[in-house]
Amino acid sequence: MTDINGAGDLLLKSTHLQINDVVAELRDVRTTALINRQGHLRPPRLPSRKVLAGIIEGLRTALFPNRLGPSDLAVEGVDHYVGHILNSTLRALLIQIQHELHFNSGTEELDQETYAQATKITQTFAKRLPVIRRLLDDDVLAAYEGDPAARGIDEVLVCYPGVAAITWHRLAHELYQLGTPLIARMISEIAHSQTGIEIHPGAQIGGSFFIDHGTGVVIGETTVIGNNVRLYQAVTLGAKSFQVDEHGSLVKGIDRHPIVEDDVVIYAGATILGRITIGKGSTIGGNVWLTRSVPPGSRITQARTHND
Repeated sequence: MTDINGAGDLLLKSTHLQINDVVAELRDVRTTALINRQGHLRPPRLPSRKVLAGIIEGLRTALFPNRLGPSDLAVEGVDHYVGHILNSTLRALLIQIQHELHFNSGTEELDQETYAQATKITQTFAKRLPVIRRLLDDDVLAAYEGDPAARGIDEVLVCYPGVAAITWHRLAHELYQLGTPLIARMISEIAHSQTGIEIHPGAQIGGSFFIDHGTGVVIGETTVIGNNVRLYQAVTLGAKSFQVDEHGSLVKGIDRHPIVEDDVVIYAGATILGRITIGKGSTIGGNVWLTRSVPPGSRITQARTHND
């Protein structure tokens, strides 16, 4: 008769030994990778995706306390609440910025120069928050005025994924500009996972921007978008090709995404590739594949092209 308990003990013991072997081998691989990449065994911390998600939610609340804050928030307590949220959120952001700068420095310890740089970035970012709020007001208004299904400004703010995505982007873009591209990219990918809209933090987007529906929208790093632009779902503003150097490695940092001028509408499923220009006031129809510049006032559809 089989001793079930005894067999279970042997299995657990055998599994434990196997796990110990795997753990040891993973440690060896990890150590070798660290030495090759950074030259030392104690890597600096990377920013935390989980912490950054909380920071951005805190910033959104501070920007729109009456709509995204607590439902019982009294009018006379709004400033105190915003101050409290900003104090805790910016302190947390400072730590994450320190992690990125320290990681990039390749040094064993966080030095005073890196700490001072992180502090300056955080302070500069904080001063930009009123500007970001004004931009977002225009974005929310553009969404309300551009969608006949919208019943009110507040509905747009709390419900529309396009508004959420541009909110996260405007915060991420500011951090990108200030010299923390990793944190900015992590924020953009959190927004992507929540909204289905992918906007690289390097993309430059003008005022009164509206993404309707939004799922599947992709906006590349070097995209430049003017004012009063509207996109629909599954629009891609991407790169046509990727240059390589003499060693076959990708050349980074070059302008490879479209320029979309003011007052342009791009309908669902359109794919626009390369460093081309979509002229002011143009309309790009659904499912259009476009790899050439078009002049202002153009109407591009699958069947025909019009110039007004």
